[in-house]
Amino acid sequence: MPSLRDSGINPEAEHPEYAGQYRLEARLGSGGMGVVHLARSSSGLLLAVKVVHAEFAQDPEFRGRFRQEVAAARRVSGAFTAPVVDADPDAERPWMATLHIPGPTLSDHVKRNGSLAVGEVRQLASGLAEALRDIHRAGVVHRDLKPGNVLLATDGPKVIDFGISRPSDSEMRTETGKLIGTPPFMAPEQFQRPREVGPAADMFALGSVLVHAATGRGPFDSESPYLVAYQVVHDEADLTGVPEELVPLVESCLAKDPADRPTPDALMELLSARIPEQRQPEPRQHPEQPQPVPAEAIPPRDEADPPRAEVTHVRAPVTGPDGPGHPAAPRPSGDSGTPKAPGLTTPGHSPSPRSRRRWPLWAALALVVTGAGTYAGVQALSPGGAGRDPALQTHPSRDENADFRPWHTTLVKRPKGHEAELPHCTTGSGAVFCGQPGVLAARLDPDSGRVAWRSKDATATGKQAAKRAVSRTAPVLSGGLLYVFSSDGSRLLGLDPSPGGRGATRWTKDVSGYEGGAKVVGDRVLLAAADGTVTALDSATHRQRWQKRFPGHQLPLFASFGAPHTAYAAEPTPDGKATQVTAIDPADGTVRWARRLPGTLAVAGSGASGALFLTVTDATLSFRTTAVVRYDPATGHSRRLKLTAPLDGASAVVDGDSVYLLAEGGALQAVGRRTWDTETSVSRGSAPVVSRGRLFFTAADGRLLAVDARSGEMLGQTPPRMNGRHNGFVETLPAPRTDGPRGRVYAAAPDGTVFSAATKDPAGW
Repeated sequence: MPSLRDSGINPEAEHPEYAGQYRLEARLGSGGMGVVHLARSSSGLLLAVKVVHAEFAQDPEFRGRFRQEVAAARRVSGAFTAPVVDADPDAERPWMATLHIPGPTLSDHVKRNGSLAVGEVRQLASGLAEALRDIHRAGVVHRDLKPGNVLLATDGPKVIDFGISRPSDSEMRTETGKLIGTPPFMAPEQFQRPREVGPAADMFALGSVLVHAATGRGPFDSESPYLVAYQVVHDEADLTGVPEELVPLVESCLAKDPADRPTPDALMELLSARIPEQRQPEPRQHPEQPQPVPAEAIPPRDEADPPRAEVTHVRAPVTGPDGPGHPAAPRPSGDSGTPKAPGLTTPGHSPSPRSRRRWPLWAALALVVTGAGTYAGVQALSPGGAGRDPALQTHPSRDENADFRPWHTTLVKRPKGHEAELPHCTTGSGAVFCGQPGVLAARLDPDSGRVAWRSKDATATGKQAAKRAVSRTAPVLSGGLLYVFSSDGSRLLGLDPSPGGRGATRWTKDVSGYEGGAKVVGDRVLLAAADGTVTALDSATHRQRWQKRFPGHQLPLFASFGAPHTAYAAEPTPDGKATQVTAIDPADGTVRWARRLPGTLAVAGSGASGALFLTVTDATLSFRTTAVVRYDPATGHSRRLKLTAPLDGASAVVDGDSVYLLAEGGALQAVGRRTWDTETSVSRGSAPVVSRGRLFFTAADGRLLAVDARSGEMLGQTPPRMNGRHNGFVETLPAPRTDGPRGRVYAAAPDGTVFSAATKDPAGW
């Protein structure tokens, strides 16, 4: 039974016969990113199966986002959404099947039957508030709540379409710098501060949806989406026609400041307090109501449900009261509470006369951008430049250190049309050392990026060798040598790292017979054989220091964090119910402690207090991290730190007594001493590193990003670094490297370059 046999990009490819095991019986609808088909499960359940358009199926970044969105939808209860029955984001044409729920969308119902009565609007508000409470408890923010995504089922409204058919979340800045959403139902912060968008944005959208339900139009209406966006940020909502008793409730949802909006629980309390014990009427049914629309069907575009607008931020000049070149005055220090969004008007306030006078200039700018086929973000439309989000700045700030200039260096010159490979780098001995397919290592000047020497790799021939090299680790300094692997992974070499040594090979060893590979820990090279025997060599003299087997380990793979005097191995027990964790002194192989801990665990790092942190993996889904375990070897006590939501494909780093986890899809969480969670714009990121209270990590498009480790606030990012053509899917992104004394961070990009940035001023990158 072929699955999605038509996989081309021609029109015929949009009519596949199967999605996995499900035969697609009829086409129910289509949208910008996918087609929805009707199907049946083996037990006879009606399903709505969304199949991604062929053109997006070829995009690795889209696949990553699709996979993350499927995982998010599965976390949400089916009581208020369309339950996910099955999905395959890795299929030739990614697809997702949800339960088919009869009922029209709110958009279709209002278009055909007119606005809802006051009691029906109350019932809708209550149902949507309950749905959002459930969604937010699962750690999900919908970000695109609108009439077309509200299904009027017989047992209450259902919230559908969690962005699964789109290449990015509605408010997020994507890898290409665009925003996707529906302006009349987007919150102000989705235009101005997209990385700060949280559950409160859904409450703003809920207020707009209620206005549409009560009046047949939105609170911000215009034929131009650009004017709508300006109105959302600056103007008061037009509530003409909204029943008087509902106005205060709707106004609270449409507050410009996210902190002023009610939570779903608070909204439900308001609804129950205003008309206690009143039975809500059933939604009206029209005798000519069309056939039910599937839960995940994408409704047709109309005036009530405008098309998604792709938003590209256009940088405006920083202008203050004194004119161009003079920044706007800072917010008064006496302003308490949550900071107001720059350029945002709160209820009861309106733009200043100066703002009104300057609006035509920004309207003209919007029209110019319209002609280019993009959508100017309200950040550029807002009067003055004081409202610029520092996290979106990509140009050096004026006060950047005069003694340091960011640089970028290409290690290997590739023929035109050939894709570059990601370098893997490390720092130490006053230099940056990087390896790349074709180059065992290169020594770079940390201040200028100038290449002092390159050591070529004679084994880097053939596609298989290059493929193996991509996943190899960064060079390691130990015992006065720089240790690297050959491109085919068969040999470990020790190179002369000195400027005059020019990377000459001082030692080499065949490691192809060691199934566990080789690991440099402290001043030892640990070789793990297939029978579980570990042999330790002195990294300076290469003499054997010890050889041992460790109880409870079939193939111990050691890792070290921070202090090199302790190495850790974590290996699942044969029954899969626990993990054997052993800590040794790499100098002589002495076992410092050993403990069998329940669950499937992986070592994340050691804390400042001597505790060891391990990530907990789902027993059935090995890629899903569900918690973090803190084990104190001094007391033998372990504590489980629960995540706010499970993370797929997460990488972890430990700093002090806090653990930071970055997942596929951009979810970033901190547990331990610091606890917070946030969303980034990275669909796939590298493992994060910590330096001077900041997290640094890279994205698949070559961006380097910085996040405040204390609060989770996005501090800045560099521009993307692609080579002008599609780079394909990179399985592992190398983590950036930091140089504390110099205050620098060094990263690798898909265009094959290594580049630097100053750690102290991410907003000026």
